Amino acid sequence: MSNPVFRLRLPIASVRWLRLFVLFAAVWIIGGLVSSVSFAQHPEITAADPNAHAAPHAEAHHGLSPDAPVLYHGIGGHPATDSEPAKIGPFAATNSMLVTWIVAIVVIAFAQYATRRIKEIPDGAQNFWEWLVESLHDFLESIIGHDLVKKTFWFFATIFIFILFTNWAGLIPGVGTIGWGIPNAQGGLEHISRPLFRGVNADLNMTLAMAVVFFVCWVYWALQANGPGGFILHIFGPKGDTTGALKVLMIGVFVLVGVLEVVSIMFRPVSLSFRLYGNVFAGENMLESMAQIVPGLSWLIPVPFYFMELLVGLVQALVFMLLTAVFTLLITQHDEKAHH
Repeated sequence: MSNPVFRLRLPIASVRWLRLFVLFAAVWIIGGLVSSVSFAQHPEITAADPNAHAAPHAEAHHGLSPDAPVLYHGIGGHPATDSEPAKIGPFAATNSMLVTWIVAIVVIAFAQYATRRIKEIPDGAQNFWEWLVESLHDFLESIIGHDLVKKTFWFFATIFIFILFTNWAGLIPGVGTIGWGIPNAQGGLEHISRPLFRGVNADLNMTLAMAVVFFVCWVYWALQANGPGGFILHIFGPKGDTTGALKVLMIGVFVLVGVLEVVSIMFRPVSLSFRLYGNVFAGENMLESMAQIVPGLSWLIPVPFYFMELLVGLVQALVFMLLTAVFTLLITQHDEKAHH
């Protein structure tokens, strides 16, 4: 008999969360497409090009490129050329977006599979999925409270699950090592300069898209909790009980503090996106560097670092979720304190 310890206490909420997960994943994919337009994409020389010259690129950078290389064209688009990247309609299609779609489809399909037949005593995939959802729910509830987690759990759970699995998907063999590159004298590839797959969060486009989606949700939750006037008062209003001239002075001080707070709020999407991008990008460059230290043992040297990157992937997903949850808590709890 299956162990019933991991029974989800809120089955109706979990189904609603699953539907919102599908919707949010779609919004995320669109956000990644839109954000990618603002970043320049540089065409690379491919091994398929018979006129490619390896010599001028002998000193080329062999690390992971900051730009996510574009892939082949789709309906209504065109292939990449030396002067213009590939397009699918108005959007550039990159290798990191391909991994985004694959991970989103796999996670959504697994969630649908695990919850297709809800059992009173879960087992197998349902047991794992309910354990994951319930653990996240209880963890967030202990931090931001029952009322707020009831309203925002779908977002923070999706953030954690999506970032975690995209980080780990970037460690699968073949991601970053299959594609096109600079040919060597033996007919092989000296360096994969345009991989078919790329770690999702090693692309600043995707991390920025997630941060922007959170910022929009954060503004909505803040206005919902405080109202327009309360939202402004929360940022610029004086704190504490003061009277007379001191109160006038404190109003001036907190107006200046509010200006700094606005700058901090506007900078949050940047800090969130660069923190996640920087850690994942640095990790993938480290793994590639370790693989090139000893050519004959390129498969063995990076193994210990893979275990470290598994931990980093978990920690970064947790950090992103916790930061966004705390930012939301700070802006929504003001009204409760004032009422108290």
